[in-house]
Amino acid sequence: MKIQGKMFIWLSVFVLAMAIVYGVWSKEPAGTTALFLAFGLCIMVGYYLAFTARRVDVGAQDDKEADVADDAGELGFFSPHSWQPLSLGIGGALAFLGVVFGWWLLYFALPVILVGLWGWVFEYYRGENQNQ
Repeated sequence: MKIQGKMFIWLSVFVLAMAIVYGVWSKEPAGTTALFLAFGLCIMVGYYLAFTARRVDVGAQDDKEADVADDAGELGFFSPHSWQPLSLGIGGALAFLGVVFGWWLLYFALPVILVGLWGWVFEYYRGENQNQ
């Protein structure tokens, strides 16, 4: 992770320089703001990766003599499937349609969003995926 952290920090330096140059030359506020926000995102990701790299064991990507097979193994736990994002997507679509057609539609969107959020948070506490 050290390499990725350094890459993002150097990318943030480049984006900051480009944001300053773009802001001075173009005097256009939207693009300048977007570049400064991109700088902030690069700094956050780079700091997180550098901070985490100090607390975890050295991985194969940090060893210059490592093979591809050295990084094999379990990568973590990933959910096999879930219907909850569908509910959240439908609720989010209804909420955005409420902005377009009328705020009254949010009364129908909020319960759908809350049911989807509740189901997503507690999906491993009951049902077939209870012991995962």
